[in-house]
Parts: sequence; C-alpha cells; structure tokens
Amino acid sequence: MSGGESTHRTWRYRWVILGVATFAQAASGFFVQGIGAMGIHLQRDLSLSTAQLGLLLSAAQLVPLVGLLVAGELLDRYNERWVVGVGACVVAVSLGVGSVVQGYASLLLVLLIVGAGYSTVQPGGSKSVASWFDASQRGLAMGIRQAGLPLGGVLAAAVLPVLAAALGWRVTLTAGALVALLGAVAFMCFYRRPPAQSHPWDSASHYSEPRASLASWFGARLRMLREPSMVKIILSGMSLVSVHSGVGVLTVLYLHEVTAVEAGPAALVLVATQGAGAVGRICLAAWSDRSGSGRYVCVLACMVAVTVGMLALITPLGHSPAAACLLFIWLGFFGIGWYGPWVAHVAESAPPGRTGFALGLAMAVSQIAVVLAPPVLGLLKDLTGSFAPAWGLLAAMTAIALAVTARGERQHRRAPSRPRATA
Repeated sequence: MSGGESTHRTWRYRWVILGVATFAQAASGFFVQGIGAMGIHLQRDLSLSTAQLGLLLSAAQLVPLVGLLVAGELLDRYNERWVVGVGACVVAVSLGVGSVVQGYASLLLVLLIVGAGYSTVQPGGSKSVASWFDASQRGLAMGIRQAGLPLGGVLAAAVLPVLAAALGWRVTLTAGALVALLGAVAFMCFYRRPPAQSHPWDSASHYSEPRASLASWFGARLRMLREPSMVKIILSGMSLVSVHSGVGVLTVLYLHEVTAVEAGPAALVLVATQGAGAVGRICLAAWSDRSGSGRYVCVLACMVAVTVGMLALITPLGHSPAAACLLFIWLGFFGIGWYGPWVAHVAESAPPGRTGFALGLAMAVSQIAVVLAPPVLGLLKDLTGSFAPAWGLLAAMTAIALAVTARGERQHRRAPSRPRATA
C-alpha cells in the first residue's frame, strides 16, 4: 500500500471517530434528556412541583461546574479514549444504582453522580473531533457531533414516557444505564488519536511545563476568562443554554396546561423540537464553515431568532396549539442548534495546547445557567401560575447578551490588525 493510500485510509477513519463521539454523547445524555418528557409522570408518581422537577435536571448539571474544568485538564494530559470512556461508565453504573433507590432525595443524589461522569463526555468528544478535522470541515463535524445530545433527547422523549407509563419510572433508569454503557464501550473500542498531531491545539509542549503551585496553575488557566473572545463566548453560551434548558423542562407542561394538548402528543412535540435542534446543530455549523463573517455571526443569528420565538410564546399566538407547536420547533432549531457553531468557535479560539481546558472552562461557566435555569423557571411558574414570566426572563437574558456581544463583535471587526514585527 502506498503512503498516499495509507494516509487517505487513515484520515477516512475520522468519520468513524465522529460517529462514536456522537453516539457516546447521545447515549450518556439519554436519560437526563428525557426527564422533561417524563415530567407529567414524575410529577404524578413522586408528587413533585414544577420547581422540584427542574431540580432533577439541575442535579445532573451541578457537578460539571467543577467537573468540566477537571475533565478539560485531564483531556490535555491523557488519552481521550479513557477519559471519555470511564466517564460514560460512571453514568451507566450510577443510573443502574438509581433504578433501585427509593424516593426523590435518592434520585437527586444519583443524578449528581451522573453529572460527574458526563463531565468528561461533553468536552472529550469535542476535543476528539476537533483534532481529527481541519478548519474546512470542523464546523460541520462539530455540528454533527453536538447533534448527539438532541438526538439522544429525541429518542428519550419518544421512548422513556412510554416506558414510564407502562412499567414505571424506575425502568427508565435501567434503560438509560444500558444505553450509556453501549456508548462507553463503543468509544473505548473504536477511538484512537490522529496519527500525526498536526493541529496547534494538539501540541503536547505544555506537558513539559515545570510544576507550579496549585494557585498559580489555576490562576494561569482562569486568565482565559479575561480574554474578550472568552467573555463573548460565555455571555452567549449562558443565555442560550438557559433557553435550551427551559425548552427541555417546560415544553410538555406548557402544551398540556396552556394549549390543552394531551401528554402523549405533547411529548411528541418535544421529540420534534429535539429533532429540530439536532438538524440545527448540523446546518448552522455547516453554515459557519462557509460564512465569510465568521462562526460567531451564526451564534448572533440564533440569539435573534430565540428572542423572537420566546416573545411570540407570550402573545396570544402562544395559546394556539398549532402555533405553539411550531414555535417550539423554531426554538429547537435555533435554541438548541446554536451549540454547533458555538463550540467550534470555542475550539478555534483556544490557546495552543489548551483546547481541552478552554472547552471545559467555557462549558463549566455556561453550566451555571444549566444548573440554575430549570428550578428558577419552574419556581417562576409555581409562584405566578403562568409560563409567561419564564419565557419573558429567557427573552430578556438573550436580548441583553445579544446587544453586548454584537457590539463587541463589531468593535473587533473594525479594529485594525496589528502589523507583525520583522526581524
């Protein structure tokens, strides 16, 4: 076999890497993505308020506040195969244990451990894909990979409510454990690193850094937070991930209570919403590959679309079953689809040799919104008896982030480039 044929076959393997990274994410997030679809069943069987239902989602997202930072550093030091694989196994084992626990408090504890395992899967899969694809296809690849989460949500919203209705909610945890285990096995069996670490973020030069104190190590990495590009990333990420969380936990309840759609059809609308999000992550990321204005312009467009959609839900249009269903699908496409171009932008903005940590840092800070949004939105609904304050809060957050980051993007584009120093 000639060298050219060998290289072609090797780089063709990047599509296998993309496939297993996407499957691992979909499998690891399968159960948590189905919590919103099972909302009616969980509220009935466990006597939960809307805020308590939101806390279940928050429990799964709490540990990643720190776990994503730890995972990012591990990914810059060790093989992604084991970092991601072990994390997915933790998800599987904890869900298996959760299927036999008793009560709401025990379920919260189980979901905390699920979040610890998932901390490695999200940045790990992103770094795996980024290292195998060059800039001309990275956005599309990242979009396909990030579609794993809503694709898992599609399957979860279609399957888990049926299982919960027929066999009880505990069986859904067993199903989630088996699916997560399949994802872990697939990733550990098929993943391998690129044969030549040719990308700047694959550089291992930082491994030879002299040992420093924990404070200086942590401080050096957190200095990324002061970078204008990271500020822009975090503001947009926190607003849009709040929208994603709100849509995930409130869609079925809103359709059932406000538009009188039955529980089964309402869950199917969430399936369609998650499916639209998966399509959005691929299409919007592919657009960012070809956009002469840069990847972040795609994120700005998503923020505009999300603000319009949220405000429309507050109007009489949101009380029409057909219109509300279409609005949620719109919010799925843009309010979930934004993540594809966003995460590609994060990977390309990272300093050399720090891609894993930059991804972990951006995701960890955004995770604050993931943790807070479901219970806060649920509490707003419980206190006011209306979904309008929740939709209004999400629209306001997104509009503010849009105004701030769009202004920063314009200033960045107008700034003259600095001439390079010559020897």
